[in-house]
Amino acid sequence: MTDPNQPSWRKPAGIFLILGLIAFWALLISSFSPVIGTLPGWAQIPVYLVSGIIWIAPLRPLLQWMETGRWRA
Repeated sequence: MTDPNQPSWRKPAGIFLILGLIAFWALLISSFSPVIGTLPGWAQIPVYLVSGIIWIAPLRPLLQWMETGRWRA
C-alpha cells in the first residue's frame, strides 16, 4: 500500500516530459522557419499562433497521468 503523503515519481518525470515536448516542438517549428519566413508577415501570424497553441494538446493526458497514474479518466 502506498503512502498518500509520499511524493510520486510521476511528477518529476512528467516535468521532464513537458520540457522535452516543448524543446521538441520548438525545434520542429524552427526547422520550418525558412519556409515560414518567405510568407508575408500577415500570413506568418496565424502560422505561429496555431503552432504555438497545438503543443498544448498532449498536455492534458500527461498532466492527468502525473496526478492519477492513468492516461484516461
